[in-house]
Amino acid sequence: MNRNNPTSTRSTKVRAQETKSIKIDNTRHLADICGSHDKHLAMIEQALDVYVMPRGNELCIEGSRRETRMAANVVEELIRRLDKGLPAGEAEVSAAIRMVLEGGEAGNTASTSLDQHQIRTQKKIISPRSPRQAAYIDALRHHDLVFGLGPAGTGKTYLAVAIGVSMLIRGEVDRLILSRPAVEAGERLGFLPGDMKDKVDPYLRPLYDALHDVMGGDQVHKKLENGDIEVAPLAFMRGRTLSNAFVILDEAQNCTRMQIKMFLTRLGENSRMVVTGDPTQVDLSEMGPHAREPGLGEALAILQGIEEVAIVHFTEADVVRHPLVQRIVRAYNERQNG
Repeated sequence: MNRNNPTSTRSTKVRAQETKSIKIDNTRHLADICGSHDKHLAMIEQALDVYVMPRGNELCIEGSRRETRMAANVVEELIRRLDKGLPAGEAEVSAAIRMVLEGGEAGNTASTSLDQHQIRTQKKIISPRSPRQAAYIDALRHHDLVFGLGPAGTGKTYLAVAIGVSMLIRGEVDRLILSRPAVEAGERLGFLPGDMKDKVDPYLRPLYDALHDVMGGDQVHKKLENGDIEVAPLAFMRGRTLSNAFVILDEAQNCTRMQIKMFLTRLGENSRMVVTGDPTQVDLSEMGPHAREPGLGEALAILQGIEEVAIVHFTEADVVRHPLVQRIVRAYNERQNG
């Protein structure tokens, strides 16, 4: 660990009010927690205003009483992950920091929320990376209809697909159905060659990507062929009753009022339905003077307060893609609101 790295962004100005030492016997775990050039320690320091110093097989944390104990919670969560054979990279460090920042010194620790809300699929174990993601997973498991709303990169669709896959694997539902409106994102794509599948697949590609990430290509292909998984444009949902299924509507901000109503009324017995979207990124206005009004906001106003319906609002603080994405979303929001 190069403590003299000239490019290090680590703080050296934290005044020690309390010191806490955490012993880490496994040297590989210690290296993973510190990260390359102590990058993970720098993340903890910057987020919690503490100073973290490796000393032998210990990490010594210095700072105010509250922040020191929160930083210790982060380190202890990373140790627990590594002990279970799970990764503890930059994304996991960020997730643990988010959890303790929301829970505080005496609130839920990172491990409590992460362990309770893990999603297990054939390919991987998925843990929430923010408190709202944990609340979203809880809603997906316990409500018949869930709205996941917020900016890109918050895991709205990905977590819904992961829950749907896990329920399909366990036999809790017979089918996983994924849909989205075929609306161009501010572009005129013109004529697309090929049959119907060739024409609509480009619009549905993000759903395929999420499936492949949580299942693997062979399993996805097999279940698509035998009908256990269906990926289709919203227009193909009309007239159907979707029973014994986990159903996801993605990019719902681009649905008209009638489309949203049509989709919601497809819900059949023993089924769950998830509607995801970002109300700030509506592409219907790009479709010309005959474009119709988006229906997501109306649906939320009508259904709010119904017991079986859960509505989870994500913010830019929940963005879990590249750290720059969070700052991009925040900058756009500030410009729009300013």
